[in-house]
Amino acid sequence: MFPLSHNFLTLAVAGALIALTAATTPASADEMVQNLGPVPAHEPILKTVGNKHVIAFFVPGNGQCNVQAVTWNADDMEAKSAGGVRLSLNPGQTVAIDNSATESFTLKCGDHAETLAAIDTNQQVASK
Repeated sequence: MFPLSHNFLTLAVAGALIALTAATTPASADEMVQNLGPVPAHEPILKTVGNKHVIAFFVPGNGQCNVQAVTWNADDMEAKSAGGVRLSLNPGQTVAIDNSATESFTLKCGDHAETLAAIDTNQQVASK
């Protein structure tokens, strides 16, 4: 893992908020828009897991999905609780990001590192 600067996390959360306002309006003000993918490079995956919001995206390189993901508490309007991770996945490889002792968020790099998707590990839904 690589250390993430506070400026990067602030920028990532600001980008997430911009993406959220550009998307369709959720059912309530407290509910985040969900986008589970599969998404192409540079497009966000947006998900709420428990009491955490997650934004993840990837940049292709060297035949891999170079993923960046940021999580923050849903009730934290200033995103002071934000934390992130950067990692590289081979095509077909998955990673689980734990948000609590009982909840996690699983991402899967698609074929030829062309897409990234959130998957339900109980159903093993595959990305394109």
